[in-house]
Amino acid sequence: MTTVAVFCDPPRPGLVLEDLVETTPLSPAEAADLYAALTRDTARAAARSGGDLLVNYRPVGDDAEAEVREVVADVVDDARFEPQVGESFAGRVGNTATHLLETEGAASVAVARPEAALMARTEVDEAAMKLRSTDAVVGPAPGGRVHFAAFGEPIDFADCFAPPAVETLTDRCLDAGLDVEFLGAKPLLETAADLAAVVTGVRTRRKADGIVPRSLAEWVADCGLAVEATDDGLAVTR
Repeated sequence: MTTVAVFCDPPRPGLVLEDLVETTPLSPAEAADLYAALTRDTARAAARSGGDLLVNYRPVGDDAEAEVREVVADVVDDARFEPQVGESFAGRVGNTATHLLETEGAASVAVARPEAALMARTEVDEAAMKLRSTDAVVGPAPGGRVHFAAFGEPIDFADCFAPPAVETLTDRCLDAGLDVEFLGAKPLLETAADLAAVVTGVRTRRKADGIVPRSLAEWVADCGLAVEATDDGLAVTR
């Protein structure tokens, strides 16, 4: 059984999705609400998969665990909560994955982030199925990034998400002698362009009665944002 580690921050204004606050009309409070919605959807997808859920929160302040627990309380019945350990995201992922694989004897470890805005339970289960015949699974995102990864054995995690992350992470797996398979590409919500694509994608899917993450869909419906075409692509406006 795969342990699905959801790496998240407390959804606190000024702490999460800071690039969106600087480059879009979102206020810090709105960005925090968006991040909370993303966290609920990611935890829900992991909990409904066939894996074991570990909510791996960043211990920023004394109330970090309580804040994260409150956000996912209505979507998670049974989960393990542990603080992240490490100075960088790659280091924190490496510490968690290596500990689970080598010390706790987990069969495999998946790494998920709230920013993977359209990740679904079926994707987690697909990765788990692939891990039955391969050693690692990587989920690409636009711009050479990674929205999901899973490992059956540890790798050298130092700076493993250095751009282009999909190539760096794949190379680290191959260097460790692991076979690698890939999931379909999904958005990673980090930039203004990402926000425009996600808002457009969610609204389009809802019009066509497609499946969308529940909390994100509710946030998009209430956010009051518009997406407009510009000379540089799509832009988010009020």
